Amino acid sequence: MITIPEAARALRSGRTTSRALTEASLATAEALNPELSAFVVIDAVGALEAADAADEAIAAGRDLGPLMGVPVGVKDIVDMAGLPTRCGSPAFDATPAGSDATSVRRLRAGGAVIVGKTATHELACGVYTPPVSNPWDPSRVPGGSSGGSGAAVAAGIVPMGIGSDTGGSIRIPASLCGTVGLKATYGRVSRAGVAALSWSLDHLGPLTATVEGSAAALEVLAGPDPLDPSASSRPVPQYTRGLDRGVDGLRIGVLHGPPVEPVQTDVAETLAAAADLLGRQGAAMVGVEVPELEHVLAAEFGIVCPEAAAYHRDLVRSRPDRIAPFIRSLLVAGLVMGPEHYFKALQARRAIADALRRTFAGNRLDALLTPTLPGTAVPKDSDDLDYGASTEPAGAAYVRTTAPFNLSGLPALSVPAGFDRDGLPIGLQIAAAPFDEETALRVGACFESVAGVSGRRPRVSAAGAVS
Repeated sequence: MITIPEAARALRSGRTTSRALTEASLATAEALNPELSAFVVIDAVGALEAADAADEAIAAGRDLGPLMGVPVGVKDIVDMAGLPTRCGSPAFDATPAGSDATSVRRLRAGGAVIVGKTATHELACGVYTPPVSNPWDPSRVPGGSSGGSGAAVAAGIVPMGIGSDTGGSIRIPASLCGTVGLKATYGRVSRAGVAALSWSLDHLGPLTATVEGSAAALEVLAGPDPLDPSASSRPVPQYTRGLDRGVDGLRIGVLHGPPVEPVQTDVAETLAAAADLLGRQGAAMVGVEVPELEHVLAAEFGIVCPEAAAYHRDLVRSRPDRIAPFIRSLLVAGLVMGPEHYFKALQARRAIADALRRTFAGNRLDALLTPTLPGTAVPKDSDDLDYGASTEPAGAAYVRTTAPFNLSGLPALSVPAGFDRDGLPIGLQIAAAPFDEETALRVGACFESVAGVSGRRPRVSAAGAVS
C-alpha cells in the first residue's frame, strides 16, 4: 500500500484510481487479516462506493482534500452509520450506529474511503489489543488500545488508521508497530460520536506511514465542532506546509530522569543517536529533567478510573460478567473511589502540566524528545517488560512515557527511530507547546528524512507473503 502523499500524487496525475487502491486494500485485508486480526469489520461494498465517488470527483476536477480517494481504517470505538460500535467488548450489542461521528463525517467529506473498523483493546482500555498480532513478529503484541489501526498501517493494508489516545493509545501501537502516530493538542480533534474512556484525557488522531501523511490527516480531522464542547475554535493550519524547513535554529529538549527511566538499552541508545542526529541538523539539544513526572501514573489512573467508571456505570451494573476481569476491576475501583482521590489526581495533573509548561518556557524549548516507550513489543504471553537487570509490568511501562502529554494536553508525535537487536521497532516521541503541532511535525519530518529508518517491511505485509 502506498503512502498518503504518494496516493495523492498518483490519483491526481491519473496514474491510478481510488477504486484500484481500494481493491488492493481490500485484497490485502482479506489476505492478512486471518494472521493479524487488525479489522473487526471490512466494509467492501461501502468502500467501493466511496472509491467510485472519489474517482468521479477527481474526473470532475473537484479536489476534496489530501485524503481524497485514500483507503483508511477507523477504530471500533468511533460511530459509523449503519455499522455497530462494539468497543472490542462482548458487553456491547450489535445495534448499528444511527449517525457518523464527526471524525467519520469529515473523512467522508474529504473523499476518504473507509475500508472498515479496526480492532481495539476492550473499551479502549489496555496496551495489548488481543487478538491482534504485531506485523513485525506475530507472536508479539501490537500495542493498544489502537492496536488494530497500528497493525493495519504497518502491514500496508491502509495508509492511515484512526486511533484514540487516553494514556498513549495512538503512540504506543505506533512505536511498537513502526508507524507514525499523532496525538494533537487536547481539543484539536472532535470526539463527538466516539465512545469515551476518560473524557478529560481522550484524544483522537491518525496513525500513518509517514509524517506528511499524519499532517495531511490532521488537516482533515481538526477543527471546531458544536457537538463537542471541548473542541477548540482555533483556526486549523495547513499542517503539510513547512515540513521541509528542517530543525536548524530550534531548541529541542531531551528528557532524562522520570518517567523515562528505566529503559531498555537499545531504546536508550536509539534516543541518544536521534538527539545527536537532530543536533547535527542544526538544532540546539538541551538536556532537561521534570521531577514532577514521577507522579504520572498515579495521576493518570486516578483520573481514568473514576471517569471511565462514570461513563460505563450502566454497563458495569447490567453486564459485569461480559467485561474482561482486569478492566472490570478498574471500573469497579472507579465506582468506589472517593471523590477526594479524584480531586488529588486532578491537582497532580495541574502540577504536571505546569511543570511541563515551565520546562518549555524556562529552557526556551521548541520541542521535547523522549523515547515513545521504554521498550519494544513484549510477547503476547508476557506481562512484563524486561530491562535485563529488572522487569516492569508492561501496562505501566507503556504508559509512563506517553501519559504526561495526555495529562498536560500537549501535542505529541511518535516516529519510527530504529530497531532493537531482535528487529522490533523503536519509536521517538516529539512533544511541542499547546496547538503547536506544526513544530512537532516539522521535527518529525526532519528526523524521518535523515534517519534512514523507513523502507524496511515487517514480516507480515502487503507484499502478500508472510516471511
